[in-house]
Amino acid sequence: MFLSSFFHPAYYSSSIRPLCRIDESSALLQFKENFIVNSTCGGPDDYPKVASWMLEGENSSCCFWDGVDCDDDTGHVIGLNLSSSCLYGSINSSSSLFRLMHLRQLDLSHNFFNYSRIPSTIGNLSMLTYLNLSYSFFQGQIPSEISLLYKLSILDLSYNSRSIVQRLELKRPILESLVQNLTNLEKLDLSMVDISSPVPNQLANISSLTALALPTCRLVGQFPIRILQLPNLQFLSLGNNFDLKGYLPHLHWSSRLKFLSVGRTGFSGEIPASIGNLDSLELLNLEDCKFSGLIPPSLGNLSKLTHLVLSGDHFREQTPSFFSNLSQLILLSISSCNMSSGSLSWLNQLNKINHLRLSKNNLREIPPSLANFTQLTELDLSSNDFTSRIPFWVFNLTKLVYLDFSLNKLSGAISSSISQLENLEYLDLFSNNLSGTVELDMLLRLKNLTALCVSLNKLSLLPPKNSNATLQKFMILGLASCNLSEFPNFLQNQDRLRSLDLAFNNIGGQIPQWFWKTSTQNLIFLDLSHNFLTGFSQTLVVLPWSRLFFLDISSNKLQGSLPVPQSPIFFYSISKNELTGEISTLICNLIFLEVLDLSENNLSGKIPKCLGNFSNSLTILNLRGNNLHGTIPHTWTSGNKLRMIDVGDNKLRGQVPKSIVNCMLLENLDLGNNQINDSFPFWLATLPELKILILRSNYFHGPIAAPEFSLVFPKLRIFDISCNGITGSLPSKFFQSWHAMKMVEDGQLSYMQVKTFVFQMGSLGHFSDHYDYSMIMTNKHLTTEYYKIIEVLAIIDFSHNRFEGLIPESIETLKGLRALNLSNNIFTGHIPSSLGHLTFLESLDLSHNKLSGEIPQQLVLLTFLASFDISYNNFTGSIPRGYQFDTFLNSSFEENLGLCGNPLSRKCEGSPPLIFKENLEYSRSSIEIDWTFVVIGYGSGFIIGLVIGHKMSTRKLDWLVNLFGIRKQKWQRQKIWGRWK
Repeated sequence: MFLSSFFHPAYYSSSIRPLCRIDESSALLQFKENFIVNSTCGGPDDYPKVASWMLEGENSSCCFWDGVDCDDDTGHVIGLNLSSSCLYGSINSSSSLFRLMHLRQLDLSHNFFNYSRIPSTIGNLSMLTYLNLSYSFFQGQIPSEISLLYKLSILDLSYNSRSIVQRLELKRPILESLVQNLTNLEKLDLSMVDISSPVPNQLANISSLTALALPTCRLVGQFPIRILQLPNLQFLSLGNNFDLKGYLPHLHWSSRLKFLSVGRTGFSGEIPASIGNLDSLELLNLEDCKFSGLIPPSLGNLSKLTHLVLSGDHFREQTPSFFSNLSQLILLSISSCNMSSGSLSWLNQLNKINHLRLSKNNLREIPPSLANFTQLTELDLSSNDFTSRIPFWVFNLTKLVYLDFSLNKLSGAISSSISQLENLEYLDLFSNNLSGTVELDMLLRLKNLTALCVSLNKLSLLPPKNSNATLQKFMILGLASCNLSEFPNFLQNQDRLRSLDLAFNNIGGQIPQWFWKTSTQNLIFLDLSHNFLTGFSQTLVVLPWSRLFFLDISSNKLQGSLPVPQSPIFFYSISKNELTGEISTLICNLIFLEVLDLSENNLSGKIPKCLGNFSNSLTILNLRGNNLHGTIPHTWTSGNKLRMIDVGDNKLRGQVPKSIVNCMLLENLDLGNNQINDSFPFWLATLPELKILILRSNYFHGPIAAPEFSLVFPKLRIFDISCNGITGSLPSKFFQSWHAMKMVEDGQLSYMQVKTFVFQMGSLGHFSDHYDYSMIMTNKHLTTEYYKIIEVLAIIDFSHNRFEGLIPESIETLKGLRALNLSNNIFTGHIPSSLGHLTFLESLDLSHNKLSGEIPQQLVLLTFLASFDISYNNFTGSIPRGYQFDTFLNSSFEENLGLCGNPLSRKCEGSPPLIFKENLEYSRSSIEIDWTFVVIGYGSGFIIGLVIGHKMSTRKLDWLVNLFGIRKQKWQRQKIWGRWK
């Protein structure tokens, strides 16, 4: 609504039509012949304007043709409006269109130009003041020649793709180069153009600018604040640019501003009180930014405001009663603003609202006053803490089109009264505690319903009784965890589905043949994971869905060869199945792929070489746990976006390819449990983002240090090179640059994960917006799988090698270390007393070495130490007592013939061992957690103590699950359900 009024001017035609120039008439007819014209295309406003173009009859002059405007004096064609004209085809640089040298206005919006490029000869139309190529399916680099159109006042290249693939790009030239000559711009719309550069300061010099739209452009850097102070600016849209930083000015706002949207950007700071002076403002969107402090009461002065969207986790708690002054509000969205049900009384004054969103506000009671809002068409109360039943007054809001109660704890059954909501199109009850048996026929009485999600409740869903009945066409269906045992038959007739979720059911056997014909042209998201599917009912080399972005078939029992989806797939996981055969090279046609997870199958053969360079988008590559052999590809190219490469637990040989140094964003590299025969790859230390490095159980050999390499590893937190043939000593400077392991937690519990752009864009269902890193660690024949990895976890495992010499004192600098395993080596000398400074250490294993001397008393200060093993060494003297040392078993100290004292049977002669008693406060974790049930002795850790703690109190299971990611995947999902606007 706002965008149209700002970017689409009215067209005027004179009642007196001049005669058309013959050469221009010919050029128009030739242009027409290059297209297929579909007379039945599009919506109600679409019609084939060029159908009226002909040389015979009373309208033979092109100045009488639909969409053509001529100069009254000269007869030259000066305007061409072919918007929504049902044109199908491509435009090339030799098109006759570019012979219309006198064109001032050109509008080709809302056509289908087949993802062709905008021709460079557009620069020939030097008289253009208005150019609109929006919604027309152009792609590729925007030609630099557009910058030659210095008379342009309106330029609209927006929304040339229905997705974030096959987009227009503005990278060569960048935005700065494009606008440097366009000094007369009034309106610029590049929505959904991939810009990937900062907003140029030059835009702040264009005083004529009234509208600027740059949402979803991958903008980076700092937004020039002077743009917000342009004297004529009325419209500014910057949403969905997550890496764009900025703040709102305290003074000198553009007083004419009507539309301001910076939602889902990195804008931060306080919302200035001066925003209340924008008395022309009609729409304000500050959603999901990093604003903090109080919401200024001056917002209540915005008397013309009709749309207000506010959300953020950093606002201070307050009762925004001043919102009651916003009497013109039609849409109000307030989320993550720390409100309570009792602070919403001001809502009763806003009687024009028909769109109300109050998600993520920790509300515990559904405000009963909402029963009076009978005019509502949208009600979003998702992600709160409701535990009651759905109140019956909700079913009296009969104008509702959109109802969202997802991600609460609502209980009870779904009432049959829901059928009273006869206008409902969108119903979302995802992830509650709703129970009972639901007949789908009851919900199907809602004849307008096209989006339904009842996933992750305690419901048993009964399919329609009459499978032949004519049902409405759904766009979204979320039926995960609905106790289904087979594919619902009514899906056979659903050809408009865009999102389908059948995960976490009991569906077994083969995927039926009819399912491969379901919504093949429309399906975007499909989740069949965590069922008991065994096969595909037919041999499928390529899956049939042509627009699929997200496909998850993981955790089934699928057999046969690997099926390959079509491009433009972004996320593909078929892990934890029983697939055999080789990885098809067809996978390398998926150039937009960001996540590829084929782990834990029985795939064999070699890793296709093209996996190293087939996609500039690939972020996650997980091939763990197969039977792959051969070498790791050497084709990793510079500029790639890989953050995780996991090829562990295969049969790979050869050396580590040095081209991995081109993966400059790599955070997780797992080559463990293979047959790689190589010297230690020192050069991996040059990877600036590497957090996890696992080389366990291979044939790495030689020293770990080399004079020409400094093992910097600034972000490394997990380093496992156990079970290899590494030799030599650990130099004293070895650990000094491992800065990440020197950091202790900041009180926030977060996990190592990747958020990819496609997920940040949102989806049409409840799908994960991130990919969690996972790993497997082995200690004393005990294998632990971490489905999630907490950010503060820091582990070093150098066990089962041939390290020798002294344990360096510099280890003490790694203050954040949680586990240290140096067992089964040839270390000599004493245990450094400085290890007592590692106050977060939870596991220390120095067993099976040639260490000697006494156990340092300072180790008693390690009050989180849950696992301690110095067995099979040459230690002497008494075992310290106190705190955690009073909990260790005999096995921790065995085969040290000179040791005495508890828990050994050998008693010490002479003075009893020193008992340490010291203030423990300094060593406690800053994460505020009730440790009562995970403490054995005086403290315990995240790694070992959690298992013991669970035995003591099963009530702590949720905490342990959250901490270590030992939970079913379905609880990892987050709500990313896009809404209609």
